[in-house]
Amino acid sequence: IPFGKITIIQGDPGEGKTTLGLRLAAACSNGTGFPGMEEREPISVIYQTAEDGLADTIKPRLEAVNADCSHILVIDESKEELSMNDERIEEAIKQTNAKLVILDPIQAYLGANVDMHRANEMRPVMSHLGRIAENYGCAVVLIGHLNKSAGQKCAYRGLGSIDIPAVARSMLIVGKMKNEPTKRVMSHAKSSLAPTGQSLMFEINESSALEWRGAIDITADQFLEDGGTSISKLETAKDFLLDILADGEKSQKEILGAAAEMDFSKRTLDEAKKALAVTSFKVGESWYWKLSE
Repeated sequence: IPFGKITIIQGDPGEGKTTLGLRLAAACSNGTGFPGMEEREPISVIYQTAEDGLADTIKPRLEAVNADCSHILVIDESKEELSMNDERIEEAIKQTNAKLVILDPIQAYLGANVDMHRANEMRPVMSHLGRIAENYGCAVVLIGHLNKSAGQKCAYRGLGSIDIPAVARSMLIVGKMKNEPTKRVMSHAKSSLAPTGQSLMFEINESSALEWRGAIDITADQFLEDGGTSISKLETAKDFLLDILADGEKSQKEILGAAAEMDFSKRTLDEAKKALAVTSFKVGESWYWKLSE
């Protein structure tokens, strides 16, 4: 999530995008607690949401993750709704020296006369916001929904014109694991300024707080294609190999027979074998597998 640039966080409704945005705001407000972010002095955050109440929903959720709410600010929309073209965004950044602005969701802040599906209308809006981010060294995060075009690459899965992700320098995909719906994945779909970040898994607990569960080996496109099913199979296959080889070497024939009964494909089993550094050796005419030392 680069300073001075636009980042987009996308996912289906209810997948954890807002929870992720709140955790990011909290981490920046107190200087700690977000993977990949070095401990630093707290920074001011402007957090705008059109989907939840500030007093009864947003603030309690921020406090639940130890946010310093004195560093989290809101532009007053009681008399006039905010839009990306609104001069109040730049004024607020200038007055507060905010280094992070979060707009959730993107479609609520386009303005009454902007159609997000028309490139000629979206391009100037995104360019204007991008210039503000760059001029003040402020990270701007836009939270949006995915469209229904399953099977397409990440860049074409966001709602609206392709100009939206085109202007962004970074894009993150958030979604539930298909076979483990309590778990979510944050995966880096676009990174123009740095190496692509590693995908991370998290869960949302009963208090609507986010708990990190570590890295996971999956790309954003893979995740959108199968919802993490292949990763779940790989982890199960690794457990299978650890179990069957726990007492020592086994013949490849025996292992493949047991794997077939578990419905593991050869590709999945080969990936599990590689991940665990299982070695193969030949005795006479037969191959055997064993766990490395």
